[in-house]
Amino acid sequence: MDHAADAQRTDLMTLTRHVLNEQSKHPEARGDLTILLNHIVLGCKFVCSAVNKAGLAKLIGLAGETNVQGEEQKKLDVLSNQVFVKALTSSGRTNVLVSEEDEEAIFVPEKLRGRYCVVFDPLDGSSNIDCGVSIGTIFGIYMLEAGKAGTVDDLLKAGTSMVAAGYCMYGSSCTLVLSTGEDVNGFTLDPSLGEFILTHPHIRIPEKGKIYSVNEGNAKNWDEPTTKFVEKAKFPEDGSSPKSLRYIGSMVADVHRTLLYGGIFMYPADKKSPNGKLRVLYEVFPMSFLVEKAGGQAFTGKQRALELVPKKIHERSPIFLGSYDDVEEVKELYKQYGA
Repeated sequence: MDHAADAQRTDLMTLTRHVLNEQSKHPEARGDLTILLNHIVLGCKFVCSAVNKAGLAKLIGLAGETNVQGEEQKKLDVLSNQVFVKALTSSGRTNVLVSEEDEEAIFVPEKLRGRYCVVFDPLDGSSNIDCGVSIGTIFGIYMLEAGKAGTVDDLLKAGTSMVAAGYCMYGSSCTLVLSTGEDVNGFTLDPSLGEFILTHPHIRIPEKGKIYSVNEGNAKNWDEPTTKFVEKAKFPEDGSSPKSLRYIGSMVADVHRTLLYGGIFMYPADKKSPNGKLRVLYEVFPMSFLVEKAGGQAFTGKQRALELVPKKIHERSPIFLGSYDDVEEVKELYKQYGA
């Protein structure tokens, strides 16, 4: 046994250590966000374990219920939702919760109430569960004013007021990407330690990418700016190499690749879905928050994504996010052709 190597393994930047380091930069901090993030991390570890043994535990397949979006719920969806609701409530730091799986907002019992509101999609990309494609959890965190009782209106505001956001991807490895408002860092779960270890410090998205990610099956229903952008990606007018198309159909996996390799992820409005498909609070906002903190842009086709003010908790929006220059090109096309 290599004892020296084992000793070296204890000098690791774990997610807990990283969050505590960030907390120490703010002397006024009481540690509430640190406690809340630890409970989110626990939920992610639990769901990761459930995803890994889903086939063996008969968790794959439909639960026989339909969620608020009209999508049939998979058994893992239901389990993941329960895990996160319980983890967030028991933290004693949350006030109002909004989940993709629940029609109404969840108000935490008074004795367990704290200062934070959390929006989350407990298992994004769940239609891919049965075929082993990467899926994930997305979350965003808002802070209430001191002493204020939380209401749904505290969540119906621009994404610029988020204090933290992240996602956990369950794939070939379990990866958690987080920003608490400064930069973006990625952590990978070491199963032997049960700890998330910092593996992608200070993620910066390349200014321009070689990949575009969109469901081209919807092309006949796209507006002109989206059509023109994809046309130019495939047939560049300046003689450069065409962009590569990569589309997994799981937002967490597509955005994760975009963050690391650059390029653009698009889910535009179209004739079938004039308001877009992705939900503002727990898909568009957290991912836009992360992409902007990593140096990219996020655009709805009309405005900066984080400046959108939703009117309903399950509101949808188009989204274009990724490398700064690629999103800038989409913005120019919308100026030129309009929606």
